Amino acid sequence: MRICVRLSAMTLALLVRLAAVAAPPVEKWGLQRCVKYAVEHNISIRQDSLNARLARYALLQSKYAQLPSLNASSGYGRSFGRSINPTTNQFVDGSYNYLSATGSANLTLFNGYQLRNTIAKNDLALKASLADLDQLKDDISLNVATAFLSSLLAYEQIHIGENQVALTKAQLAQTRAFAEAGRLPELNVAQLESQLASDSSNLINAIANYTSSVLDIKVLLNLDLSAPFEIDLPNVEPNGMLQLEFLQPDDIFKTAHEHFGSVKGSEFRVASAEKGGKAARGALYPQLSVSGQVGTNWASNYQTYGFSNTLLGYQPIGFVSSSHDTVVQPVYRTIYNTIPFGQQLSDNFRQGLSVNLNIPILNGWQARYAVKQAEVNLESQRLSRYNSDLTLKQNVYKAHNNAVNSVHKYDAAKRADDAARRALEFARKRYDLGLTS
Repeated sequence: MRICVRLSAMTLALLVRLAAVAAPPVEKWGLQRCVKYAVEHNISIRQDSLNARLARYALLQSKYAQLPSLNASSGYGRSFGRSINPTTNQFVDGSYNYLSATGSANLTLFNGYQLRNTIAKNDLALKASLADLDQLKDDISLNVATAFLSSLLAYEQIHIGENQVALTKAQLAQTRAFAEAGRLPELNVAQLESQLASDSSNLINAIANYTSSVLDIKVLLNLDLSAPFEIDLPNVEPNGMLQLEFLQPDDIFKTAHEHFGSVKGSEFRVASAEKGGKAARGALYPQLSVSGQVGTNWASNYQTYGFSNTLLGYQPIGFVSSSHDTVVQPVYRTIYNTIPFGQQLSDNFRQGLSVNLNIPILNGWQARYAVKQAEVNLESQRLSRYNSDLTLKQNVYKAHNNAVNSVHKYDAAKRADDAARRALEFARKRYDLGLTS
């Protein structure tokens, strides 16, 4: 039993010091460095940054929607059989090549202020996305700080476990010496050996907790889990930070309400939903627009006809009934001229300009449904804003209460520590005088 206890203690000491002896010195990470690195590299923050970029693109697109729309199209093909010639609008038999080119432009003059309200809606949505990004950065920073403090606590628990193991080992050595001298029974030795095994197990658990807390920090920082990492122990004197009980939670809530990204984001979403409702109601009004079109055509069989002075002969066209004389007409040589490509495009060039008025009468209740949907969305965003305010107030009051209680616990623990130190000093003096064991 004694040999097993000694081996376990040696193994435990080896586990605790192995990293420090075998590994090269590692650059330490302080709290500020951890927070800064997490804000720059955390995956959730990078994803939210992409959402903010999409919201910015949506705003730009809604602004560009005010510009006229321009479209151009062209087609080239070959026709076979009887069809309408695109240049002469006459039926022709045979095959020919054709080309068409058109262009159009459209400008919205009035559409119930849908474009303006959509721009305002997307602008507020962008501000809400940026506020959410700020809130996420604050949350990640708080999570990193919490994980960092947990690592500090776990690190201190290791030192406490080491001191407890050392104390138990000293007591075991003294008790074993007394047992060998016959002053104490062997039962006391067995009890302390069991206590040493329990303290060793607690120390191993403390080491495991510290390793787990370091892994949590690495995940938040998006670091390689196998990379070396060591926290930088801060030198903090809490005496100047214990005035929290003089701060009122209502004042803290008012300050937080003005700066928290979650609250500002919910307010922006409410305003964005209001603009979205106005944009949806704009679809119920008539829409006025102006449009223009241009186009031209070309066909390979578009030709002009002419006659030359060359007489080819005569062609009968009838007869006189009284004398049965044949009536003829002269036949001249026909000249065919194909119209050049550029001339056809110029001759067939056409333009058009129109003013269009669209009055919505019945469209399957789509416009009305969009209005109702916008109203429901507005009410939902208002509830979300109320819930954000309520959650923030609850968190402020809980944090204030926990901070005040922690200050009181710290004061009580400090007084207990002072009393324990005095008791230890008195016991040491009594021990030196041989008055106690």
